[in-house]
Amino acid sequence: MSNSDSRINLRQLGTPRGGSYAAVPTSGDRKNRNKPTRGRKKSIFEAYMSKEDVSAELKRGKLIQGPLRINPKKYHEAFIPSPDGTRDIFIDGVVARNRALNGDIVVVKLLPKEQWKVIKPDGSDKETEITHESDVPEDMLGTCIPQETAKGNAKSPDVIIEAQFDDDDDAEHGQDHFQDTLTDDVKKLSLDTDEKAKAVRIGDVRRTKQDDEPKVNDPKLLPDNFLQRTAKVVYILEKKHSRAATGFIKLLADKNSELFRRCAMFSPVDHRVPRAYVSLADCPPDFVTRPEDYSNTLFICRIVDWKEDSNFATGQLAKSLGQAGEIEPETEGILMEYGVDFSDFSPEALESLPQSLPWVIPPGELAKRRDLRKECIFTIDPSTAKDLDDALSCKQLSDGNFEVGVHIADVSYFVLEETALDKVASQRATSVYLVQKVIPMLPRLLCEELCSLNPMQDRLTFSVMWKLTPEGKILDEWFGRTVICSCVKLSYDHAQTMIENPGKMFLPEELPPVSSQHSVAEIQQAVINLHQIAQHLRKQRFIDGALRLDQLKLSFTLDQESGMPQGCYIYQYRDSNKLVEEFMLLANMAVAHQIYRSFPEQALLRRHPPPQSKLLKDLMEFCNQVGLDIDFSSAGTLHKSLNETFGADKYSEARKEVLTNMFSRPMQMALYFCTGILEDEILFRHYALNVPFYTHFTSPIRRYADIIVHRLLSASLGVSSPIKMAKEAIQRQADHCNDRKMASKRVQELSADLFFAVFVRECGPLESEAMVMGVLNEAFDVLVLKFGVQKRIYCNALPLLGFHFQKVGRKPELTLMWEPEKLEQESVPQVITIFTLVEVVLTSDGVPLKYNALLKRPSSE
Repeated sequence: MSNSDSRINLRQLGTPRGGSYAAVPTSGDRKNRNKPTRGRKKSIFEAYMSKEDVSAELKRGKLIQGPLRINPKKYHEAFIPSPDGTRDIFIDGVVARNRALNGDIVVVKLLPKEQWKVIKPDGSDKETEITHESDVPEDMLGTCIPQETAKGNAKSPDVIIEAQFDDDDDAEHGQDHFQDTLTDDVKKLSLDTDEKAKAVRIGDVRRTKQDDEPKVNDPKLLPDNFLQRTAKVVYILEKKHSRAATGFIKLLADKNSELFRRCAMFSPVDHRVPRAYVSLADCPPDFVTRPEDYSNTLFICRIVDWKEDSNFATGQLAKSLGQAGEIEPETEGILMEYGVDFSDFSPEALESLPQSLPWVIPPGELAKRRDLRKECIFTIDPSTAKDLDDALSCKQLSDGNFEVGVHIADVSYFVLEETALDKVASQRATSVYLVQKVIPMLPRLLCEELCSLNPMQDRLTFSVMWKLTPEGKILDEWFGRTVICSCVKLSYDHAQTMIENPGKMFLPEELPPVSSQHSVAEIQQAVINLHQIAQHLRKQRFIDGALRLDQLKLSFTLDQESGMPQGCYIYQYRDSNKLVEEFMLLANMAVAHQIYRSFPEQALLRRHPPPQSKLLKDLMEFCNQVGLDIDFSSAGTLHKSLNETFGADKYSEARKEVLTNMFSRPMQMALYFCTGILEDEILFRHYALNVPFYTHFTSPIRRYADIIVHRLLSASLGVSSPIKMAKEAIQRQADHCNDRKMASKRVQELSADLFFAVFVRECGPLESEAMVMGVLNEAFDVLVLKFGVQKRIYCNALPLLGFHFQKVGRKPELTLMWEPEKLEQESVPQVITIFTLVEVVLTSDGVPLKYNALLKRPSSE
């Protein structure tokens, strides 16, 4: 779960929630501002270049394009990736950003070298550029299961795997550097004269320079490794941001202005979105006379324009959502901000589905398929899952080998190419899992009935079957369209109990209903055999160089009546999850090879690029500084280092969690792509899985990419006509699936953030151990181990006599001097450095959905 935005910024104390965005020039802005022109209103922003000029200059290499990331904590800082993989290009200020919003694909022009940013070589401000919000790809993040797993909505474990490297770890960890003098002044205000003498000469120590720091600040005189290139936005290629935001409305300050009679001011909660003028006609009728009644009401607003000569955008109020801090209004706001379609499916989309229920498989369709209805086939899912799209089978053969099957719902039978339903599914691209509900990609009739592999019901499937040795070596492989009848719907808990207690005799009430065709003992033996084969497959994968980063993931228990969070816990990823994951991976890899062999120009695969070299280099430096021997040469060596460096004691486990979090930062997103568009096969590789070809086949109920893969697989077997999409169209759809997957992942995280903030408010204060993962000169970041959240703790929020920051070697260290609890006692010093274990208290801070972390006072013994 990413951190809740509760960091204090001294310059913004007292700013109302959603407050402070206007195009106030920063130092970067002042350099870039247009000169005023006589006779017309002064422009604040530069006019965009023409499309033709942009195209020509991009070809000549004079301009650079890329996705814009705006620092969520410091909205005047933005970045785009450098095309050569080195340090990100910095965009300094709102004016230089030129009305582009977070996620937009922009074109930038580099500024002259004298305007580049000087970087301290000790790395104390290097984190400002990493402003992602959540990008670790799923294929490597074991327990990166969507946080709603507690409710059981999260689906099959290749979510889990794919949760790893499917979306870059966007967790923003930009450093907030307050002005030394300002902080000193604030500190001095809180110390009386006697205390000042004890206060460890804060200012002197904090200003000590490192020997290797540049002695000059003129970029022209510095080598490039001390500089970060800066740029300004000259064109927006694609407006990826939804242009929707949640926030609050306020009356304008100047009551005598013409604008006051026509407009209100919309202030977004997300400071990266501009404030906007909205028409009073769209506001509630009594807003002008009773504005205070709406001070805590959330509205959704769409940004419709932002003129060159205005600090503020023009917006259109879409609707009032309800009270800030309440789960449903906040959830609806999140969905709208990220462009998630949660409307009902249209009659046109539904008309292609069977109208009379219960639906029976037509005899003609049965005749075309391999009939597996008498086989022992079962599903393993979270206990409350309703969209069951994968089933497993495992039959021992007379020669001691096994016939293992992965059976996936045949969604493409119902969702035909170019129908109205296909169009809606392709636009939604993915189901979105919130803590309390799912926004489905397909109508519930399909998700939960016709396609869901419900027990004791005949269902159409696409199967991959192998003949495997007990060690998991593939002897034979078969793909085909099948019909199955699942004999039981097992939960992960049921399967785990079977694995842990191989000789257990289950009572009927201990399991869900089981088909009379198969005994519990037969099912249990199949689960145990699958587990044993999966262990071999998994061991071999890591020997072959795969990587997995298991980050802590929060799950919630909800009150059935109110829907409020009652409790939360770290999701446990166990052998039953791993069992399913291994066979989903095996099926996805097998299908990737099959469709690429058959359609080398049209295959839809999934690649995972290696980590960003600049961030990886920073991480290597960090590990060297703190004395950790980590081998970064490949995914496999990284996995081995992480899993073999540490002991099993509590401190070692916590340190591994912190490092796992750090290692996920340089990782890139895994991406869908069409093989006919990428020239070089080397680029097809999946870094985390360390395999040449990978795709998504196993979750067509909740991922549109899998539906395309099913169509390709069907065509490769000659049982359906070739797919109608050209390679360019497949690539466009792949790009859209990537965008929606990233949005969906961010929405999942924000949903978990929302529920956790409500949990802190309703059930807090909460105490937990935490481990320090970053030290700044006036604050430090911790990973709260009980809940898996990251928080920043500010020295000026603690009852300290003083504090000082220093580098010990190259390792940052803060010494806190706690006020004594009794007058006669001495001040208690506490040293904070990377991997220090501390006790923290999480408390709600009175602002909706904000909570703080405070350090518990160390004992004076």
